[in-house]
Amino acid sequence: QVGLVESGGGLAQPGGFLRLSCAASGTFFSISTMSWYRQALGKQREGVSCIGPSDQHTVIADSVKGRFTISRDSAKNTVYLQISHLQPEDTAAYYCAALIVGRSWYGPFDEKSYDYWGQGTLVTVSS
Repeated sequence: QVGLVESGGGLAQPGGFLRLSCAASGTFFSISTMSWYRQALGKQREGVSCIGPSDQHTVIADSVKGRFTISRDSAKNTVYLQISHLQPEDTAAYYCAALIVGRSWYGPFDEKSYDYWGQGTLVTVSS
């Protein structure tokens, strides 16, 4: 069993910076790929970034490329999402997701790829 807890959300100004964290607990050694998704009010959840098990391979959605960075600290069992140049359109609940080693892979932003999800952290971008 794996538990995922996101943090770091809150109110931020346009043009600002946030770093979200996703701390994993449980059998962390069995986690393969981890991703960040977001869901704005009234919209479908969308994948925004993904990091592979080796930490060398990352995928960033075209819609946020250049502003979002994903990283992973295996020693702390934590994945981070750095968001720069915040825009009001970034307002959403942000979720992390984890794939367990050996499970089926459907692609970085296909929700079927992920076995565990966090409860989300809310980001509001407003002046």
